[in-house]
Amino acid sequence: METLELDYEGIEQLPLKTFTEKAYLDYSMYVILDRALPHIGDGLKPVQRRIVYAMSELGLPATAKHKKSARTVGDVLGKFHPHGDSACYEAMVHLAQPFTTRYPLVDGQGNWGSADDPKSFAAMRYTEARLAPYAEVLLAELGQGTVDWTANFDGTLEEPVLLPARLPNVLLNGATGIAVGMATDIPPHNLREVAEAAILMLDKPKSTLEDLCGIIRGPDFPTGAEIITPQEELVEAYRRGNGSVRMRACYEIDNGEIIVTALPYQTSGGKVLEQIAAQMMAKKLPMVEDLRDESDHENPTRLVIVPRSSRVDIDALMSHLFSSTGLERTARINLNMIGLDGRPRTWNLRDILKEWLEFRKATVTRRLEYRLDKVNRRLHLLDGLLIAFLNLDEVIRIIRTEDKPKPVLMKRFRLSEEQVNYILDTRLRQLARLEEMKIKGEQKELAVERDELKKILGSGQRLKTLIKKEIREDVETFGDERRSQLVARAAAQIMDESALVPSEPVTVVLSKNGWVRVAKGHDIDPEEMNYKAGDGYLAAARGRSNQLAVFIDSFGKTYALPAHSLPGARGQGEPLSGRLKPADGARFAGVMLGEPGDLYLLASDAGYGFVTQLADTVTRNKAGKSTLSVPKGAGVLPPVPVRSLADDWIIAVTTEGYMLVIPLEELPQMSRAKGNNIINVPSAKLKSREEFVAAIDCVQDGEKLTVYAGRKHKTMKAAEVDGFAGERGRRGRKLPRGYQKVDRIEVLKT
Repeated sequence: METLELDYEGIEQLPLKTFTEKAYLDYSMYVILDRALPHIGDGLKPVQRRIVYAMSELGLPATAKHKKSARTVGDVLGKFHPHGDSACYEAMVHLAQPFTTRYPLVDGQGNWGSADDPKSFAAMRYTEARLAPYAEVLLAELGQGTVDWTANFDGTLEEPVLLPARLPNVLLNGATGIAVGMATDIPPHNLREVAEAAILMLDKPKSTLEDLCGIIRGPDFPTGAEIITPQEELVEAYRRGNGSVRMRACYEIDNGEIIVTALPYQTSGGKVLEQIAAQMMAKKLPMVEDLRDESDHENPTRLVIVPRSSRVDIDALMSHLFSSTGLERTARINLNMIGLDGRPRTWNLRDILKEWLEFRKATVTRRLEYRLDKVNRRLHLLDGLLIAFLNLDEVIRIIRTEDKPKPVLMKRFRLSEEQVNYILDTRLRQLARLEEMKIKGEQKELAVERDELKKILGSGQRLKTLIKKEIREDVETFGDERRSQLVARAAAQIMDESALVPSEPVTVVLSKNGWVRVAKGHDIDPEEMNYKAGDGYLAAARGRSNQLAVFIDSFGKTYALPAHSLPGARGQGEPLSGRLKPADGARFAGVMLGEPGDLYLLASDAGYGFVTQLADTVTRNKAGKSTLSVPKGAGVLPPVPVRSLADDWIIAVTTEGYMLVIPLEELPQMSRAKGNNIINVPSAKLKSREEFVAAIDCVQDGEKLTVYAGRKHKTMKAAEVDGFAGERGRRGRKLPRGYQKVDRIEVLKT
């Protein structure tokens, strides 16, 4: 088999590391300089510049008829920008959307998207476009020698390197872009403010950033929402070149309804309504009854929020919505752009204006020099034409008789070749009609213009005056009022969940197997409710729907869940273990419901307990919080609500029929502990579970007590109950025969 010999002659060889590093750096610089970042001169990215230039070449000024967008995109791609048509068209759409671009460069006709969905624009074959009047700021001086030109991608045409912007467009329309290793987020600003700041820098080059921020108070977004970032933070962002600005929607009250009239920049009204509706569906916004989107052509933003009643605190409601929806959002500030030296960096506001003014001075100087050259050339031609007019017969004779009249004319009348060419190119009938006064009149006008141009070019102050005059003219033409008002507002706060839930009486019911449900009202009998086979009633707590239900398990851990989030009483509830994470082997022993300051008696069946505030038992941890320390082998008794520390008495009954009544005051108030001994149970019997505390409750003077023992029960009058009073930690007295195997006790509260 014949072997193939490879010839590497003429092929450059590089180490892979060197090649990949160079290739990636080249790509990075291309993305940074030729795609993602705007230039400080005209404030445009290359694709935007090419779109605007291509439209001007297509003859689409603001006074022309609209042409199909596909025509423009085709010219841009075919002549200047060989990239994807969808990306190019989207860039063109952004230049036309008044809610995206502060001062649109393109005037669109057709469906160009909406503020609610900026990407809902029609395909380019359906839409039409022309340049907006503001584009004149970028294009008016293009053909006056003001900018450098470069070959297009295939070398067949030329395109401008920059456009000769008469205003600092990089600040007026801003820019966003992501390059390799850097990004830019330049917010839009108000034309009048930026122009005034530029004039201040011309008049007083040593003006400080604070002086400029006294004029440019902050960004000015096209959608017109309020800016609530404090002024000192904005100044610092302009000083460092990066920071953030916080925007908040504007609203007004109309017949009790909240009308949102302006949304933060790049915020979708539809998504905001979805966010509010989601909260309503989750029953987290009960004070809102209805939502409507009444936006139309006359009112681009009109979102209607209908409160449930006139008693709703609208300021608190809107503060909650600002915190939890897109009605308030933060936009980044990152003043990263390409400078006149062709290098990208982050600029502060003062340096941006200073650099742009250097660009503008150079542009105006080039324009004046270009015009001066044209005036001098015209004067030179007129000088030759005047000589020819004064010697018309001789000129005609030379042209008729000489084989080569050009050198003869140059020698005879001391004319330049350019002058002679101009004379020879002039038609005889035009020359015959020329008048000496007309030529001299034009010469005089041009001489005055030439002298004026030389004065301006020779004087820095005159140049500044001209620039200021032109800036003011553009302000008169394109300036408008600020849309984003800067307002000092309090920070938005999400409402506490309990404040968002209607306060209704409810009863939380817990079964022996740890199933929970909540029933409306306090007049239900939880023992009569239906339970699953093998399950039954364990405990219940009465309170309000906007309160937290706190559960305690057999290990003394407490858990909290919002009462309104629990399943309703129509079914049999759901297991708490599905929402919480109790330890293996733990069983739920009771439930508490009330205000954070409510007191409860927590006790173990070993006879120990203490008083605690409900707030001290609350935790967001699904695994619970260790609150009651339970001796080994002991269990947890259902929590007992405390009515009064001074008036309540504790009743403790053991399984052997011993009962003790002590003042509640003798127990400490703690947040977590084992507690103090309430009633003495012999440790040997406790360890073998022969005897333990069967029930515990609180009673007040004059109240009766019912003791349940199997099928029997006994109601004891207050005097009988008092007979069991004793010292804390004692054994207590035995109940009457037949009632010593106590199942439970019930206080008949007055």
